[in-house]
Amino acid sequence: MTGFGLAVYEDDNYTVQVEVKTLNSKFLDLNFRASKQFSEKETEVKSAVSGILERGKVNVSIEFNSKKEDDLPIVIQEELFQKYFQKYSEMAAMVNGTTDDVFKLALQSPGVSTVNVEKTDYNEGWKVILPVLNEALKDCDQFRINEGAVLMEKFQDSLNIITDNLHSIKALVPVRKNRLIEKIRNNFSEWVKDQDFDKNRFEQELIYYFEKLDITEEIVRLEAHLNLFAEVLKSQKSEGKKMGFVSQEMGREINTIGSKANDSSIQHHVINMKDELEKIKEQALNII
Repeated sequence: MTGFGLAVYEDDNYTVQVEVKTLNSKFLDLNFRASKQFSEKETEVKSAVSGILERGKVNVSIEFNSKKEDDLPIVIQEELFQKYFQKYSEMAAMVNGTTDDVFKLALQSPGVSTVNVEKTDYNEGWKVILPVLNEALKDCDQFRINEGAVLMEKFQDSLNIITDNLHSIKALVPVRKNRLIEKIRNNFSEWVKDQDFDKNRFEQELIYYFEKLDITEEIVRLEAHLNLFAEVLKSQKSEGKKMGFVSQEMGREINTIGSKANDSSIQHHVINMKDELEKIKEQALNII
């Protein structure tokens, strides 16, 4: 299930922005991105993530800036800058070249500017970051809860449609049976009069034929699977795998009903059920 969370904090000393994005995964897979000074905090971040989101492919991005004058994000090596500037200026004079870009060139030269990782009290900064991180994780979790509610409605709608079509099939079963009996009677009534055969054997064959076409057991099993899926939806646990198994069993019964029914009216409802079952299978992939 996808998710997104964002939290921002700012005071007189710091600005913090934490962004959390999630995708489906069977396990917790953390991708942590922050400035170098907080790289050692990955274990603590993973603990915070697992406490709220439990599982998923989680991307956590932390942007932290200090407003303190002594906490500049870079350190300028002024003497080295002066040497670069002087040397570049002399080289420009040697060839009668312009010195317009010498300042920029000297500033970008190797070793002139380095990332400041020593001056800021990063333990103090982490204390500011941590509650913002938790807020972003909760925001992401709420996003997933809201998405789950939408998925729940889609599951329920599909289950209702399958159930309605199954009820229609149940109503058609006796009509189908009478139609088959009438068809057999019309096709064989005159032939039976003119032939010498074992009537008991003929009745046994008819019973076998009707049993092969009977879909009562499939209807009962499909109803049981529908009820089980509805119970799974109410579970507070992660039941994505179980949903997949139950939907497979539902598909097996629907296919058998379609193959055994040999009836255009019933086939129409079977097609509707297959269509809704595909929606269920597709949405179940979003459940961890």
